[in-house]
Amino acid sequence: MLASAVTARYTGRVYGRAVISWVGLCLLLLSPACLPRATRPAVPGGPEDLARQYLEAWARNDLAAQRQGLLDAPADFDAQHARWRQDLGVVASRFAPPELEADDGTTAVVAFRGVHTLRGLGEWEVASRLRFERRGKRWGLRWTPQVFHPDARPGDRFARLRTWGPREALLDARGTPLTVPGEVIRVGVLPGRVKDRAAVATALQAQLGVEPTKVLAALNAASAQPEQFLAFIDVRPERYQQVRAALAPVPGIFFRKKTARLTPSEGFAAHTLGRVGEVTAEALQALGPLYQPGDVVGLSGLERAQERTLAGRPSGEVRLLRRSGDSDVLHRFDGEPGRPVRTTLRMDVQAAAEAALADISRPAALVAVDAGTGEVLAVASRPLGEALHRALTGRYPPGSTFKVVTAEALLASGLKPDSRADCPVEVTAGRKRFRNFESEVLGTTTLRRVFALSCNTAFIQLSARLAPGALEDAARRFGFGVAYDVGLPSPGATFPAPRDDAERAAASMGQGRVLATPLHMATVAAAVDSGVWRAPRLLADAEAGPEARLSPGTAEPLRDLMRAVVTEGTAKSAASIPGLLGKTGTAEYGTAAPPETHAWFIGVRGGVGFAVVVEGGGVGGRVAVPLALRFLQALDAVAVRSIRGGDV
Repeated sequence: MLASAVTARYTGRVYGRAVISWVGLCLLLLSPACLPRATRPAVPGGPEDLARQYLEAWARNDLAAQRQGLLDAPADFDAQHARWRQDLGVVASRFAPPELEADDGTTAVVAFRGVHTLRGLGEWEVASRLRFERRGKRWGLRWTPQVFHPDARPGDRFARLRTWGPREALLDARGTPLTVPGEVIRVGVLPGRVKDRAAVATALQAQLGVEPTKVLAALNAASAQPEQFLAFIDVRPERYQQVRAALAPVPGIFFRKKTARLTPSEGFAAHTLGRVGEVTAEALQALGPLYQPGDVVGLSGLERAQERTLAGRPSGEVRLLRRSGDSDVLHRFDGEPGRPVRTTLRMDVQAAAEAALADISRPAALVAVDAGTGEVLAVASRPLGEALHRALTGRYPPGSTFKVVTAEALLASGLKPDSRADCPVEVTAGRKRFRNFESEVLGTTTLRRVFALSCNTAFIQLSARLAPGALEDAARRFGFGVAYDVGLPSPGATFPAPRDDAERAAASMGQGRVLATPLHMATVAAAVDSGVWRAPRLLADAEAGPEARLSPGTAEPLRDLMRAVVTEGTAKSAASIPGLLGKTGTAEYGTAAPPETHAWFIGVRGGVGFAVVVEGGGVGGRVAVPLALRFLQALDAVAVRSIRGGDV
């Protein structure tokens, strides 16, 4: 192999008794020519030295340096090399040290091995020879196409074939394909047919949400040709039927059919599954030399993260095309078929999540996880037109949903759900005043009631009595500050150690520097159900991640507290859902006065932990709880249909 040192040989052309005398003379004079090849340096200006220089120039694609050592260089030397590189897609070449194979003083042969990286196929190893002649005192390379390959002759050309196998599917937890081949309609514009650019931009925005600036920029680009189809968005056939009547009459707007990978419905787990399309420059650089322009690849989500598994490896051939019209196969690249990837998503749970967020106008996310395994059952982010996957990568102050963690620390310290708690309208911590949301006052009551009605001042006072580090330890038991691999980028949750009493007060109710993703907060709710926090994962075959057990004896009273939120607290609008445990959150952010708030609700029911967040949505109990209710009702409807259909 090229990676190993190549043992060189020296072959002299001597005859008869001359062999004995030559060997004897060598031993007597200790001539360098008699030393082992590994220790004998190449003679400067000799064939081996010239071969080394030639190969180094070839590796640099320095044609001028390659020509310097040639005898009677072909007139089309540069063109032959350019054609060789272009026809084979050569992006790099490297060579092992050449070895002198024969030298009779007037002619010499130097063997070499090279490895050429072919874009989109891989590495092709070739062994060939360089043939030198001596004219006077100087050696020169007699170049022929055999330098490219020993079978090549003048007039031959090189060619390549390359084929991808079918792309495999992403599957749900039960093995049902989430992505299948289908047809979409590409909506675009022919610049030469446009009569009113503003009308085109307005129509595309109104019907399909395409940004007008994007349309106008494309139409105004100097590179835009009159009959060049400028594609802006792909839509499913059912969506096309809805918008066609409004778009078709607008001069300049046209439609093209295109094969694509379709999910069960429009927008279904769109951010998580991702999309497939022609490789971009950024993706090409990241994927490496196995890919080339024009390839169809995963561009986002699991389609991108699992690209190598789903796509496999292309097969191909290097061919030598003879002047006679025949062709020889010089090398074959064995491809690998793609393999399906099974996710942890459940079709029914994902459909319920999509239904819950179907008409939400604000940015939002909903995540559901299996409390017993940490497997992610559903992930939905809105809006669909934005690349940001809020459910996995959006990090927000969790607000009062974090009181689940604080309550666990309080229960671990010896408090009970019926322990006394005071809820004044305002308290001071570290010279900073904290008030209850909308100025609630509960007076002297119980931990259960202040948790159910989410009294900030009560939790600030109670958490101040905790031992140093107790709140930080509780946060770690719920995965805050713990690294884990979901299968897609997700930063998890952080709970920086409070620097003073004011920060500790804010942290106890999920404000300050506390941040968490919706995915992570779903695992917090799930941990209350099982008594164990489990890191979430999206891939069925991935190893289980980190986990942590809650403090002994805290899970059951935590369930009592979270049930009270639903039966008599801030989530009472969901009291009709049997067995639901939850916690609302209204998380302040920004610098406005009064501050804006994100609306949260986390809960668990039937072994499914979930989290809902609406950016800038306002009050968790009024905004997030109704979405959670819609999610749970959709799940119940699926369960009823399954039972009636005999599936359960």
